[in-house]
Amino acid sequence: MAARGMTGAGDHDLVVVGGGLGGTAAALAAARLGRRSVLVCETDWLGGQVSSQCIPPDEHPWIETIGQTRGYREFRARVRAFYRDNYPVTARARSQQRFNPGLGNIGPLTHEPHVAALVLESMLAPWISRGLITVLREAEITCAAGDGDEVRALQVRTAAGDVELTGRYFLDATDLGDVIGLAGVEHVIGAESRDETGELHALAGPADPLDQQAITWAMLLSHRPGTDNTIPRPAGYARWREFRPPEWPGPLLSWEVSDHVTHRPRLRPLFTDRPTAGITYDLWHARRILAADQFDGDWADVTVAAWPMMDYSRLPLLGVPDETREQALREAQELSLSFLYWMQTEAPRHDGGVGYPGLYPRSDLTGTPTGLAKLPYIREGRRIRAEFTLLEQHIGVAARPGADGAERFADSVGIAAYRIDVHPSTAGRPGIDIDTWPFQLPLGSFLPVRVRNVLPAGKSIGGTHITSGAYRVHPAEWSIGEAAGALAAFSIARGVVPHQVRADAELLDEFQSLLTGTLGIELEWPRYGALTARDRIGYAPMDDEVEAEVGA
Repeated sequence: MAARGMTGAGDHDLVVVGGGLGGTAAALAAARLGRRSVLVCETDWLGGQVSSQCIPPDEHPWIETIGQTRGYREFRARVRAFYRDNYPVTARARSQQRFNPGLGNIGPLTHEPHVAALVLESMLAPWISRGLITVLREAEITCAAGDGDEVRALQVRTAAGDVELTGRYFLDATDLGDVIGLAGVEHVIGAESRDETGELHALAGPADPLDQQAITWAMLLSHRPGTDNTIPRPAGYARWREFRPPEWPGPLLSWEVSDHVTHRPRLRPLFTDRPTAGITYDLWHARRILAADQFDGDWADVTVAAWPMMDYSRLPLLGVPDETREQALREAQELSLSFLYWMQTEAPRHDGGVGYPGLYPRSDLTGTPTGLAKLPYIREGRRIRAEFTLLEQHIGVAARPGADGAERFADSVGIAAYRIDVHPSTAGRPGIDIDTWPFQLPLGSFLPVRVRNVLPAGKSIGGTHITSGAYRVHPAEWSIGEAAGALAAFSIARGVVPHQVRADAELLDEFQSLLTGTLGIELEWPRYGALTARDRIGYAPMDDEVEAEVGA
């Protein structure tokens, strides 16, 4: 059944499921190459982790000069322009070439989620008007129909009823790999064993599919001292107040965390009066997305609460019954609200008092009644069994002794850079945080071993539990989605399947020229350098010395 107001089902070249950065980038790339897409978005906001999940961009230290596609660079520029054009930015802040709305130390561009959604809407708008992109909002896929090694149709549930979508290619940009799961595409979940992958930090024992990274249900907060905004005590507060994960130094609801590198106890207070090198490394400033003193008038700081104490790891989301998954999602929400209640009522204050009742959730900015994000931040989903699997020994510094960079791939379709950052797991394992070399994204990791017309456009590429910690962040997700959308469009234009593009040297060269020329996608780093401990503390804008080095 075709959706009312939509073009005929057979008219879609691409069916892109997942309205996050990967899905949006895939649809944009296909449109720029003249191909028609339908973009299935789970909520009413485009952008996924940068909007409906309320996570401002996690980016590598060189993002302002290299290591991003032309499309992602345009997104970042439009975000900055949106604030300058529509907000009363102070003269001092306006003069900054690299204006950062929130001055958050997680990166050089921390901004509000609804602004990201509006910017992405503006990027899609002309293509929607031309009929090259159709967006289905608040939609969920429910089943897939296939024939041999190809998918023929997806069933999608919308507010107006069920819709059948057919297309030539189906791109999975969902957080959990929903298309891959429903279509029966061979895949992996959880943690692989060292015997299987040879990775230095993989499990020493057997693989564990239920060993999955924690999820986080973020929220937006402001703080007005002298007011009382205490929320109702969450029903499960007593349980979370006493809960202590296996890898944690004490109760989860406290300022003491397990350091993500050393695993030793570390204090992470909400506020601190001890700035370090001009940057305040407390929770409040980590993901602050609106800095009040950068705007004229009466403003309040807004920060994203997505902190280690809010990492939910009690139950996994994949490989379990639906009711267990729903329970996990409910408990993740409850944990985040319990941490807010603890901060408001019991937390030791930086000035010697108890509780911060002046904290209040910004439900006006999230579009939810609680101030929680529309969706949880999910770090790990299904990963395809691919023609080529990206392993730790391809990108990890410790796993490549004597190397001066990451593995070089002749079939590169993009580049990425981030440390391997694997959060505590549902199996009780502590997080993993290790250095990487800036790396390439090989085309082989986009290609399922069997199915010919399903492509990952996000976290579901052929990687591992370990390497997924390096390519799950914002610019990498955009790059993956953009490459997948271009690959589908190119394959249609040439009358081939993506696997042939990788196997044929002439086709591969033509496709890579399309990526670099038409779409402005970098395929290799101009100079390699490890992400070291210096970069873990918090990403401030690069100093001149570092910028000169990586821009060479």
